[in-house]
Amino acid sequence: MTDTSARPIRTFHPRRGRMSSRHADAHAALWPTHGLTVLDGDRTPLDLPELFGRDAPAVLEIGFGMGDATAAMAAADPARNYLGVEVHTPGVGNLLALVGELGLANVRVARGDAMQLVHRIAPGALDAVHVFFPDPWPKARHHKRRLIQPANVALLRDRLRAGGVLHCATDWPEYAEAMAATLDADPGLRRLPSMPHARPETKFERRGAAAGRPIADLRYTRSSGAVPPAGAAETVVPPSL
Repeated sequence: MTDTSARPIRTFHPRRGRMSSRHADAHAALWPTHGLTVLDGDRTPLDLPELFGRDAPAVLEIGFGMGDATAAMAAADPARNYLGVEVHTPGVGNLLALVGELGLANVRVARGDAMQLVHRIAPGALDAVHVFFPDPWPKARHHKRRLIQPANVALLRDRLRAGGVLHCATDWPEYAEAMAATLDADPGLRRLPSMPHARPETKFERRGAAAGRPIADLRYTRSSGAVPPAGAAETVVPPSL
């Protein structure tokens, strides 16, 4: 079922870009079997075992960029399924190319709004959620567009199994502080110790480090205690122009 009554606040800049021939060839060959289009308002339950062709722990990668880190993690972790979601067309093409070149059977690629996709995933269905270097939206008037906000965190936590991990990273100190405050305040999350080298280095991380910005990794686990259901106090705010 698709609900088009409310327009979601975008947590990303729409980015299309032009695919190289390598990306275009991979998209043509693999999108029918490995791709998923995310539609605004679509609340059709997503059957993850059907999507991957097997029942295995699932990791959601939000905003995978060019997909190099996602491909590296999936290659090193074949026992888990990796569902990556991105809006950047060349990035989608590049991850599909890597899937083909590395023979990754445990990766599926979604294009569209990540939080729209999360709504389709069943509670407790995810083993981990990765949010690596999301758009910091540094201007104060744009902070409402940041991905790590209470309502979004509650929804992400709800989709994790008990003991599942939400791992966020950013190279913007002010956003890191805001992330930590929001994640610490969620009643169903508990902060985990930092784990150096817990993920591959990304292009955005290298860019931030080159600019002298510190890298912050924030890891949280979902506790097993009762918490308010996700969306219980959620309100929909139309985007400002």
